[in-house]
Amino acid sequence: MGKLSGINVVDLSLFLPGPMLSMMMADHGAEVIKVEPPTGDPAREMAPVEAGQSVWFRNLNRGKQALALDLKSDEGRERLWALLAEADVMIEGFRPGVMKRLGFDYDAVAARNPGIVYCSISAFGQEGEMAHHPAHDLAVQALSGFLSVNDGPDGMPVVPGVPSADMAAGLNGLSAVLMALIGREQSGRGDYVDIAMYDSMLPWCAHIAGSAIQGGTSPKSQTQRSLGGAAFYNVYQTMDGKHVVLGAREIKFAKVLLTALDRLDLLPLAEREAGEAQRPLIDFLRQTFATKSRDQWVEWFADKDVAFSPVLDFREALDQDFVKEKGLLVEADGWHQIGPSFRFKSEEEWQASDAPELRK
Repeated sequence: MGKLSGINVVDLSLFLPGPMLSMMMADHGAEVIKVEPPTGDPAREMAPVEAGQSVWFRNLNRGKQALALDLKSDEGRERLWALLAEADVMIEGFRPGVMKRLGFDYDAVAARNPGIVYCSISAFGQEGEMAHHPAHDLAVQALSGFLSVNDGPDGMPVVPGVPSADMAAGLNGLSAVLMALIGREQSGRGDYVDIAMYDSMLPWCAHIAGSAIQGGTSPKSQTQRSLGGAAFYNVYQTMDGKHVVLGAREIKFAKVLLTALDRLDLLPLAEREAGEAQRPLIDFLRQTFATKSRDQWVEWFADKDVAFSPVLDFREALDQDFVKEKGLLVEADGWHQIGPSFRFKSEEEWQASDAPELRK
């Protein structure tokens, strides 16, 4: 029995944030019915395909049921009402106003099912001047300031490797839904939560944008300790064109490494302000790391207490022994899945499950 056994979820969302939210609930026992348009969730067609299903779709929709409904038809609406009558949670990710036009906004649903926890996910929220502005993850990151520090040494922002606004919205949505379910135990009523990707992402800047938060200037990557301005929190290229990182700023790690490199005289530089004051130390480390291959450095660091890591591609990352040991990547029946990021000691061992085929 999972922690969420007995919780029924109706999920009308597509692509990433909402499906991630409901999959995390399904992983822990919730019964999730994924309601898709007659043509299906577009993620079903996203390459690559393995064992007849999109890898993307399977890894965000495992353990659910899937039902195709045309919500513009009387039959489709009636079938959705029947599902919502038994639901504890409803998730939707349409553009603001769509659910009201269809007759399934929170007020309408709660009038029939007062215990429903209703979660809407959008780029900028359901109300306000930005509510109807179309945006996916990249645009949200651009408007929230994060893209400005996702830049190279030339200051040119680059497309992020992680859809952080999408993921933040999914995680915020999960937190809010679970809080509302706990609150329902006391009040007997459900609630409505308006999850915006922008609002979900913004608090993540607290550790890097302090000067801007207090009304001052915006941070520049090359002068920030967490963004590339510190020698011991930085990326370095190796002799074979690959990369390694030093990933912690505690002075004890700098002392260990500089002692091993016989350059303890450079230690005071590691304590200076990030940016130009640390440039001589960064330059020394760049020259040093360029003298060996990435794997040679991995071997060299093996007996040293330094926060060091090689930069791996996804193939290398997924092939690490500890990934298999922890059950983070599983293979079953010819397909692969990334396992849940958290599990409970009291629950049965998690088993991989397929994503649902679309039924009508």
